[in-house]
This record gives sequence, C-alpha cells and structure tokens, in this order.
Amino acid sequence: MTYIRETIVTTVDVAGIVHVAPLGIIQQEDGWVIAPFRPSKTLDNLSAVPFAIANYTDDMLVFAGCLTGRKEWPTVAVEGFPVPRLQTALSHSALQVVSVDDDGLRPRHFCKVVSEAMHAPFTGLNRGKAAVLELAILVSRLHMLPQEKIDAEIGYLTIAIEKTAGPDELLAWSWLMQRVKEHQEAADSKGKSAARHPGTA
Repeated sequence: MTYIRETIVTTVDVAGIVHVAPLGIIQQEDGWVIAPFRPSKTLDNLSAVPFAIANYTDDMLVFAGCLTGRKEWPTVAVEGFPVPRLQTALSHSALQVVSVDDDGLRPRHFCKVVSEAMHAPFTGLNRGKAAVLELAILVSRLHMLPQEKIDAEIGYLTIAIEKTAGPDELLAWSWLMQRVKEHQEAADSKGKSAARHPGTA
C-alpha cells in the first residue's frame, strides 16, 4: 500500500526564485518521491535545481491559497541548503533528488533526506483543517470529476467545517468554494452553449 504525506513543497529556479506548491510526497524505502505532473513549475525547478523542502504544516490557508492563485507565502532560509522552508512549517525535511524515473507524464523524483528540523509544536488534530485539505484535493481534480461526486463530497465535508472550523479554516474554505463556484458556472455555460448549438450527425 502506498503511503502519501500531504505537504507544501518549496523549490527554486536557477535565479533562486521560490515556488510554493501543495504536493503529496510518496514514501519509498528510506526516502520520498516527488512526482509533479508535466508541465509544472515544480518539475522545471527540480530539473534546474535538484533540491526541495517538504514542509509539514497545518496552515490550511497555504493549501487553499496555492490552489486559488495565492502563491506568495513567507519563507525562511535553511542554513547550508539552496531551498528555503515555509515560514509556517511545523517541521520540514530537506530533500535532494538522487534519481528520476521519467514516464513522460509524471516524472518520479526519488529524494534522499538531507536533514530535518522542527519549528513549532503540533497542537492536535482538527476536523475543519482536514476538511479544507480534502476540499483542496477535490478542487485540484474538478476537471476530472462528475458534478454529482463534487456535490456529495462537499456536502459531507461541510459538516466538519460548520462544527469545528476556526477563522483561518473558514477563510480557506471560502477561497476554495469560490473556485468550485467558478468551475460550476463554466460548466453550466458550456452546457447551455451546447444546447443552443447542437452538433449535426
């Protein structure tokens, strides 16, 4: 069974410009696999500078923000490493790419752990945070899912948000739901257009 840890991955390009992206890293032996889809900025950066930071954070604003066009998040330099960490990371793993399995669609970068550090205490699980994370993953797959599936998932996740979310989780949820709304409106518009201009056999 595959073990995947949901993280915020930071990478840099040759100019040192930081890119922040939510990615599930895959456990493999004594390291982690980063497998960004092609094309992507994370993939370009790993090709140019084969190092990354896996940031472990419970800040749901970062996950939601990265999927809704809010990609500028504060970072902190890591001594002796070319890539900075997320400022709000509770802990991090500094990763170095040691091999790449390029399948054309989603190259798998096997990374060894260079160093790890903790920065803040983990203060416990929260269902609202988990719900935002699940919605973020759902938003990343809107183009792949039927509307019925989307509605059902949101209906279930809303329960946890209404019962347990704090201000940050509510804000993150609102960002993601705006993206869901835009997706639905675009789909409705496309459907109406197709109805007005049906194809001919």
